[in-house]
Amino acid sequence: MIDDIELGLDTFGDVTTGEGGRLKHQAQVLRDVVEQGILADQVGIDFIGLGEHHRDDFAISAPEVVLAAIAARTERIRLGSAVTVLSSDEPVRVFQRFSTVDAISNGRAEVILGRGSFTESFPLFGYALNDYETLFSEKLDLFAGLLKGGPVSWQGTVRPPLQNQMIYPPIENGTLKTWVGVGGSPESVVRAVNYGLPMMLAIIGGEPKRFLPFIDLYHRAVDQLGGEVQPLGVHSPGHVGETDEQAFEDLWPGYEALQNRIGGERGWGRTTKERMRMETDMGSLYVGSPETVAKKIANTIKTLGIKRFDLKYASGPMPHETLMKSIELYGTRVMPMVKDILAKD
Repeated sequence: MIDDIELGLDTFGDVTTGEGGRLKHQAQVLRDVVEQGILADQVGIDFIGLGEHHRDDFAISAPEVVLAAIAARTERIRLGSAVTVLSSDEPVRVFQRFSTVDAISNGRAEVILGRGSFTESFPLFGYALNDYETLFSEKLDLFAGLLKGGPVSWQGTVRPPLQNQMIYPPIENGTLKTWVGVGGSPESVVRAVNYGLPMMLAIIGGEPKRFLPFIDLYHRAVDQLGGEVQPLGVHSPGHVGETDEQAFEDLWPGYEALQNRIGGERGWGRTTKERMRMETDMGSLYVGSPETVAKKIANTIKTLGIKRFDLKYASGPMPHETLMKSIELYGTRVMPMVKDILAKD
C-alpha cells in the first residue's frame, strides 16, 4: 500500500557555516534546526528525527527539548529522535521526556532507541563501555515495560528496581511509537522482534540490498517467536539539489569535512570525491536532483520492503540556506515522485 509509506528527514544538528565561512555557535544551529523542522512540516514531510550527540561538531544533545520547540510551531509532522542513546540514559526519564513531547504535539512523538555508535555519552554520564551490551539490553527491557502503561515492576542490574510504580505523564492516546535502531547487530534485530517494536536500519554505506539479511532475520524471528510484523525503516544520508551536479558540489565540502573528522577518529582513510561519487552511484548516499533521489529512494523501499525512509539531510558544515533548499525540494518534489514510482509498480 502506497498510503502507508512514510518519508522523513533526520539531522544531528551538524554545526554549519555562516558569514565568511565561519562555523556558527551551537545555539544558532539549534535555532536553525527549529526553522528546518517548521519548513519540513509546511512542505508535507512525514517525520523529522533529531539525533543525540555530545561533541563539538553536532549541536543536538537534548533532542526532546528541540522537538518540543518544533512541536509548538507545527501542525502535522511526526517528531522523534534519531537516535536516543538509551544505554547511557535513564529509561524512565526518556519515557517522561517523550511522553511530554507527545502531549505538547497532540500525539505526534516517536522515539528511536539505539546503543550508540558514538560513545562520548558513556564517560560523560559515568557508564563503562565494558557494559555496552548489558546496559542496552536491560534498559530496553525496562522501556518496553513502560510502554505498556499502568504500574511498572522491574528488576535488573543497571539501576534500582521498580515496584508497582506509575510513570507520569502517561501517554494520552494509545502508546508511544518506539523503534529500535539497528546498525549492524543481529542481536538488536531479535530484540526488536522480542518486544514487538518496529526496526530502523541505519544504512550509511554500501548497497542497500546488502542489508536484506537483516530484513530476512527480522521476518524469521517473527515466525519463530510469534507476534506481528512491525514497520521497518531505513535511515541514510543524502542531499537534494536542482541538478545532480549541483547537489554533488553542494554536499562535497561538508561531506569531506565530516568523513575526514570521523574517519580520523576511527582509523579510516581520508575520503575523496571519487569515493563519494561511487557511494552516490552505487551505495547509500542519496545525492542528486529530485528525480535522481526519488528513483533511488523508491528502489530502496522496493528492494528492502520497508515502510519508512528517513534522509539524513545534513552532513558536516553545510550552510543553513542549502539545507533549507534541500528540505523544500524533498517535500515538494521528491516525495510525490517516490509515491508515483511506487504506485506504478
